[in-house]
Amino acid sequence: MKIAIIADVHSNIYALEAVVNDIKEKNLDLAVCVGDLVGYATFPNEVINLIRNENILTVMGNYDDAVGNIRFICGCDYPDPKDAENATKSLMWSIENTSEENKAFLANLPKEMTLTFEGKTITFVHGSPRMLNEYLKEDSREAKEVMEEFTGDILVCGHTHKPYYKMYEDKMLVNSGSVGKSKTGSPDANYVIIDIKEDDVKIDIVEVAYDFEKTAKAIEESVLPNEFAEIIRTGRA
Repeated sequence: MKIAIIADVHSNIYALEAVVNDIKEKNLDLAVCVGDLVGYATFPNEVINLIRNENILTVMGNYDDAVGNIRFICGCDYPDPKDAENATKSLMWSIENTSEENKAFLANLPKEMTLTFEGKTITFVHGSPRMLNEYLKEDSREAKEVMEEFTGDILVCGHTHKPYYKMYEDKMLVNSGSVGKSKTGSPDANYVIIDIKEDDVKIDIVEVAYDFEKTAKAIEESVLPNEFAEIIRTGRA
């Protein structure tokens, strides 16, 4: 069973289209999205429509919750006041420019999903099982605490925008990175493939090139902060 895990698309339709095409070319069995379809870039409806048209199983991210339920904080962690101000601008723009039908779709996404394949139980969340917006950064205290409490075989999360995987005794934590707003130092989209064969689980972190300039220029031509375009171009935030 080969499962594609995507996350943190953040309204970047060009990155999502490239990743969906890559998944199809690899003939993978299933695609799952662990949230944050919207925010930051300028194509929230196009991203949601593609996710829906492709029947990609999706759990709610903190940005999906904020836009779908019209909340006025995104649940992001920005110590820099300027970054926090920009995130608020992004949230307000996303709420205003996401259709009512798509807001309803976001608001009704599940916060957690558990599936079983080849005897392996996989739980999918955006931040963590404890909180929608908790960061499970690699080797962090929070990740260790969550995995000590976790009772399944594989926990899949997103939210940090940095893909990785790590074993905690006989349990695995997988972070699926970010399709639309990479923080790896590369502008390429990234996602993760989980390959399950009986008792063997392999993880492949995939990078997909796309025309990031189209996304960056669309941001610059909008009222959104130009800093978002620089993140798209550099993969740094």
